[in-house]
Amino acid sequence: MIEIEGVDPQMIANNLKPNHMTHPGEAILDELEYLHISQKQFAEQIGVSCSLVNQIIKGKRPVNTEFALLTEAALGLPADMLVRMQARYDLWKAERKPSFMEKLKSIKPFAAAL
Repeated sequence: MIEIEGVDPQMIANNLKPNHMTHPGEAILDELEYLHISQKQFAEQIGVSCSLVNQIIKGKRPVNTEFALLTEAALGLPADMLVRMQARYDLWKAERKPSFMEKLKSIKPFAAAL
């Protein structure tokens, strides 16, 4: 966290947290719509169930590495981008769970041994 004397750390742009994070399924849906490809066509092309594609597009399931690679092969969306989007989304979701954040605050870091 960046700190500047006399400035509230919450008001520094580099310290701001987004109110909404994009699930990689949204990016996949955008690409499918742009290319006029149905979810069913996409699912058949990459060899997965239509329900899996639909759950990912709706943000109900995560994009794993294999799905990201299949998507890259079919649509050209970089797999590493989709995996990074999923990781950022997962972090964003975890930071919004009050019980987890309380647990996180209670953890004391290990001191370096000299």
